[in-house]
Amino acid sequence: MMAELLTTTALPIMLVGAMVGIASSAVGTFLVLRGNSMLSDAISHSIVFGIVIVWLLTKQQSGPVQLIGAALTGLLTVLLTEALASTKRVKQDTAIGLVFPALFSIGVLLLNIYANDVHIDTHTVLLGEIGFVWLDTVDIFGLPIPQALVSMSVMTVLNYAFIGLFYKELKLATFDPALAKTFGFMPSILFYVLLMLTSSTAVAAFDAVGAVLFIAFAIVPASAAYLLTDRLWMMFIIGALISIASSISGYYLAVYLNVSIGGMMAVMTGVFLMLAFLAGPRYGVITQRVKRQRARQAPVEPPPSV
Repeated sequence: MMAELLTTTALPIMLVGAMVGIASSAVGTFLVLRGNSMLSDAISHSIVFGIVIVWLLTKQQSGPVQLIGAALTGLLTVLLTEALASTKRVKQDTAIGLVFPALFSIGVLLLNIYANDVHIDTHTVLLGEIGFVWLDTVDIFGLPIPQALVSMSVMTVLNYAFIGLFYKELKLATFDPALAKTFGFMPSILFYVLLMLTSSTAVAAFDAVGAVLFIAFAIVPASAAYLLTDRLWMMFIIGALISIASSISGYYLAVYLNVSIGGMMAVMTGVFLMLAFLAGPRYGVITQRVKRQRARQAPVEPPPSV
């Protein structure tokens, strides 16, 4: 029964999409809360440089070495960004816009010069092809499991294990870095480890979904969750649910409309964000308007007589 389901095209595609979303939204939640959402875009593009460098040194296109290379490149992106911002001559968003195009362009140039005949290309890195994940499988307990599902499951476990182990420290470092530093929690180191996990998640997702869908899953579900709740633990749950719903609805709409599956999944994350923005129970535009209208219509009590 399970083997038959996994050999179909629909279930593996939706499972991989959902797992990418769950893993990405976990680390993306902290980026959104810290106001560093653009770092996911910067990291997802600049690690092309790391992927090419690792291939030139080891000739390996995937595996743990690539994850380490991607993590180090993501860390390099942040260090260069902070170095530029610390000069006070440019703002942080400007520094991000200077660093990641430079690293990305260097990676593309190295790719075209030294790895033109290797199956590493900018189209794969940026767009991926989630529709073919069911073709690349590994046998686990006699079941054909997509390789992308295995790698994303591992990253999901790693991300949530880190968050679970350092939940209190990450929460305090996110909302009050100065107090976290006073307590000796080393918020900068926690943030760098979080960015290394973000980089590793991005490179694990590249073969399946590419950078564009990774960015969507890292930022949009977390942003939608932020509009729906004020509790950090609930943001993880809502982000995961939005990722799952986007993967399922995006797949079936893409099949129905005959369009890109990954692109439609990204669109559906935007749809859920728009719904949260308009109809959120506390901060939604429609909800706020209804509350104001009810407040105006509420009868005014007369002042007490003396």
